[in-house]
Amino acid sequence: MNGVFISLLAFVVAIGALVTVHEFGHYWVARRLGVKVLRFSIGFGKPLWSRTFGDDRTELVVAAIPLGGYVKMLDEREGEVDAGELHRAFNRKPLSTRAAVVVAGPLFNFLFAIFVYWAMFVAGVPGLRPVVGDVQAGSYAAAAGILSGDEIISVGGKQTPTWESTVMALLDVGLDEQPSITLTVRGADGQMRRLQSELGDGILLEKGGVLENFGIGLWQLPPVIDEIVAGGAAERAGLLGGDRILGAGDTLIDSWNEWVMYVRDRPGEQLAVRVLRAGAEIDLVLVPERKMDAGQAIGFIGASVQLPDQEQRDTMRVVVRHGLLGAFPAALGKTREVTTLTLRTLWKMVTGKASVENLSGPISIAQYAGQSATIGLAAFLGFLGIVSVSLGVLNLLPVPILDGGHLLYYLVELVKGSPVSEATQLVGQKIGIVMLLTLMSVAFYNDILRLVE
Repeated sequence: MNGVFISLLAFVVAIGALVTVHEFGHYWVARRLGVKVLRFSIGFGKPLWSRTFGDDRTELVVAAIPLGGYVKMLDEREGEVDAGELHRAFNRKPLSTRAAVVVAGPLFNFLFAIFVYWAMFVAGVPGLRPVVGDVQAGSYAAAAGILSGDEIISVGGKQTPTWESTVMALLDVGLDEQPSITLTVRGADGQMRRLQSELGDGILLEKGGVLENFGIGLWQLPPVIDEIVAGGAAERAGLLGGDRILGAGDTLIDSWNEWVMYVRDRPGEQLAVRVLRAGAEIDLVLVPERKMDAGQAIGFIGASVQLPDQEQRDTMRVVVRHGLLGAFPAALGKTREVTTLTLRTLWKMVTGKASVENLSGPISIAQYAGQSATIGLAAFLGFLGIVSVSLGVLNLLPVPILDGGHLLYYLVELVKGSPVSEATQLVGQKIGIVMLLTLMSVAFYNDILRLVE
């Protein structure tokens, strides 16, 4: 329940901040260009709080549904306007002014992304060195010769100091549909190797993560037992601290996570377990206890994992940090990279070359918000940057009802010399609503599938 509360709170804070930034862009530019603003609303639906401010007595509203917002401007199409204020009506302004007001919202989202990335790089971005854990048999990674324990130094010429940068580099390869990619890795023995991965017709953007599709997993804790709970299933089976789990039944166990999942899935079953103890292999019989977790029976043995020593943990960590000035070009580059990847991913989805199952809705966004907020400030800032860029890109799509749809109308107006008719705009709004509802439905469906998987 605590995790749900954190996710919900982080989601509301994140969306509230991003919507405020977006709508403030519309508001600020409208005011500077002489347009009267009647209302600035954060959220939709019933107002929870409101007040008026400024010479124009603009109404500031916080509404019940925190999934968007709007700025209502003086406009003859939405009501009668006093003759003395016609010059401040949005619809009376020249095309350049109207376009500037519309584009300001997405523009402020990109500027906000630059700011949060700047703050993130100044604070320092903690990450894990890209040391490979499992390598899937028959995968692209296996065919290239990547081994468990290798550290990925570069992908396609791009340096990869963390797992995040590795994912971004592989994603870039997938979006470019490159037939092959060169990787540089450092083996556990310290030797550097240059490898070539032949991707062929494979798609790294299929359902699942880029790393999974490439065939590698993150380095994980080895399955070595530390402490045993007195009277628990592990003690009854004869397990001791320091035992390394080699396998159970016909399944080889390479990481503590694999061992935990194997046990969880087999409550009450008799398991033939093979362990390594003092250099010798020993066979044991283990029967996990049955325990209820969220209404589901899971296996539990009463044993904890042996953590690596502090020195080993420190060697797995890396912090990417820049100075106050150096963080600015890094933030610009990060914003450009995320924007480009977002646009290319959307295009791949439209053309069917990337799975729409990668779309995320409010539920997944709330989970990511909660997870990033729990990890720390840098992770949450990174999350805000990605969502802010996504919001900016989404609003610039030429879909009626979005900012990009209005800009499309203005382009038609520029070409034909007169505004698009209200009837045409009404039809466009209906089409836009259907398109957005379809997109939201797919995103919600993906969210639900992720919850039940």
